[in-house]
Amino acid sequence: MKTDILIVGCGVAGLYCALNLPTDKKITVITKSDAEKSDSFLAQGGICVLRDEDDYASFYEDTMKAGHYENNPESVDIMIRSSRAVITELVGYGVRFEREQNNFAYTREGAHSKPRILFHKDETGKEITTHLLNAVKSKPNITLLENLTMVDIICKDNACGGIICHNKNGDFTAITADYTVLATGGIGGLFEHSTNYRHLTGDALALALKYNIKLNNINYIQIHPTTLYTKKEGRKFLISESVRGEGAILINSKGERFVNELLPRDVVTKAILNEMKKEGSEYVRLSLSPIPAEEIKKHFPNIYNRCLEEGYDITKEPIPVVPSQHYFMGGIDVDKNSKTSMDRLYAVGETACNGVHGKNRLASNSLLESLVFAKRAAVHIKENYNSVFHNEKISIEPLHYAEYKNQYKNSVLSAIEKENKTNE
Repeated sequence: MKTDILIVGCGVAGLYCALNLPTDKKITVITKSDAEKSDSFLAQGGICVLRDEDDYASFYEDTMKAGHYENNPESVDIMIRSSRAVITELVGYGVRFEREQNNFAYTREGAHSKPRILFHKDETGKEITTHLLNAVKSKPNITLLENLTMVDIICKDNACGGIICHNKNGDFTAITADYTVLATGGIGGLFEHSTNYRHLTGDALALALKYNIKLNNINYIQIHPTTLYTKKEGRKFLISESVRGEGAILINSKGERFVNELLPRDVVTKAILNEMKKEGSEYVRLSLSPIPAEEIKKHFPNIYNRCLEEGYDITKEPIPVVPSQHYFMGGIDVDKNSKTSMDRLYAVGETACNGVHGKNRLASNSLLESLVFAKRAAVHIKENYNSVFHNEKISIEPLHYAEYKNQYKNSVLSAIEKENKTNE
C-alpha cells in the first residue's frame, strides 16, 4: 500500500496534523483500535490559552515552574504564542468552549497562577477530538483505517519509508510513505494502574530503541493525584484537576485537609502517598463540598454521573481517590518542527518530547502542546516536501503482534529503568 504521508495514531495530534497537510497529497491515518479510543477523548479539564500579552509572563513561569525548570524555553515560548491561533481554528471546526455571554469562560487548575483554561463541561478532549475526527472524515484526500497495529518501520540509510502493520486477523501490510508521523500516544498500558487506554503500550518507543532514534527523558512519567479508587480491573477513571481548581479539597480518614490542592501534580501526589502510608490506607478522599451542587452538575456532569455509577453522590459525600500513572513527559526526541533524528520521520503528541513539559506537565498544557507541534510538523513537511519512489520489495516477517508485545514492553521498561538508574 502506498500513500504520500502516513500518520500513525488518531488522537488530537494525529488528526490536527492531517488537517494541516496539503490537500493535494494522499494522507493515510491508521489507529491501533477504534478511532474513538484515543486518550485525547478522555481529557477532562480543558486547554490552556494565552489570555492576553499581560498573561504571557505568568503562563511561561507557571509552565517552567511545574516542569522544575527542565523545560525547553524555546518550545514553551512557541506553545504559548501559538495558543490563540489554535483556539481560533478549533472554534472554526465547531468546538464549543464554555462562554459567559459573548466571552470565553476561563477556569483554573493546579499550579496555574490565574484562570486561563478553556473547557467544554468536563469533556473538553472529547469535544475537540470529535470535531477534528469529523473534519478528517470529510476530507477526500484523507483515509482513516482502524484496527491496524504498527509492528515495525521501514528504514533504509536512517530514512523512514513507512511502516509494517497488521489487522485483527494477523494479516500483514506494508504501507510505504514519503513521510511518516508517529502520533501513537502514551505508555499507560505498561502500568498496572493508569488512566490511559490499555492498548497504549509505547510501541513507537520500542521501535525508536530498535533503530537508534534519539529519545529524551523517558523516565519522566507523571502520576495523576486523583483517580477514582476501585478494585475493578481496567483503566482508572480520572477526577479532573479542574475539580480541585474549583475548590474541592483532599482529606484524610479523619476529615482533615493535609495539602494545598493547587500545588503541582507531583507535589500533591507525594503528599497523598505520604498520607496513605501514614494511615495504612489504600486511598484518601476528595470532598467537593465547597462547590455548589448545581455547579458540580453543570461543570462536571461526566464525573458526577460516573461517580453515581460507582455508588457515590459527589454533591453529598467525599469520594475515594488514589494516584495513577497518567502522562508521559518524555518520548521520542524532536526539534521545534517535531522532526526526529531519523529522516522523513516526525513524532507528535504524547509520544514525542520537545521539552515543553520538562519534568512535570502543567495541567491542561497537553492538548495545547499536541496541537501546536502537530501543526508545525505538517507545515514543515509541506515546506520541505520531496517525493521518494518506492520500488523495493519489502520483506514482512510473519509474526503476530502478540509475539512482539512482550519484547516491546520489556525493551521500553528496561530503557526507563536504565534512565532512572543513570539519573540517580
